[in-house]
Amino acid sequence: MMQLSPAELAERTAVLRRLRTLLEQQRAKFREYLNVLEKQADKIETEDSEALLAHTELEQQIAANIVNLQKVIEPIETMYRDTHPRKGAAAERTDNAGETDESVIPLLKTDLEQLQRQVLAQNARNRELLKIHIAEIKDRLNAVQNPYRTTRSVYTHANDAASVINISV
Repeated sequence: MMQLSPAELAERTAVLRRLRTLLEQQRAKFREYLNVLEKQADKIETEDSEALLAHTELEQQIAANIVNLQKVIEPIETMYRDTHPRKGAAAERTDNAGETDESVIPLLKTDLEQLQRQVLAQNARNRELLKIHIAEIKDRLNAVQNPYRTTRSVYTHANDAASVINISV
């Protein structure tokens, strides 16, 4: 069994804690995103276009935040894998709930994967609702009859109008 120096132990602990914090932040963002998508589905059904626009803008901001968090998480995960203690050389610290930092990381990743699946499913439902809503609007627009379609415009000229003007003095 390999003994870790206090510096290595501190480094591993710092990497674990940072990764845990970032994964928890990402999980919170995914929950917020899922909540926005659910509310957006309600707004699609009630045909509230202003609220739908606001939800879409908020959705884009949250998605950008998730992407930025993922850019930070990837190098930390690489550091975690590089410094992750092998079996027998445990560098475990416990949190308030008695769980080790190391045991929480896989749970957070599993929770994130589940939230991602829920977000994708809700996104698909919203897209389908929007397709149906757009088709209904197109049908309504096609059903509207223009009462002036058959009448002539006041701006069109009859064929009997003069085309040559004689200017002689």
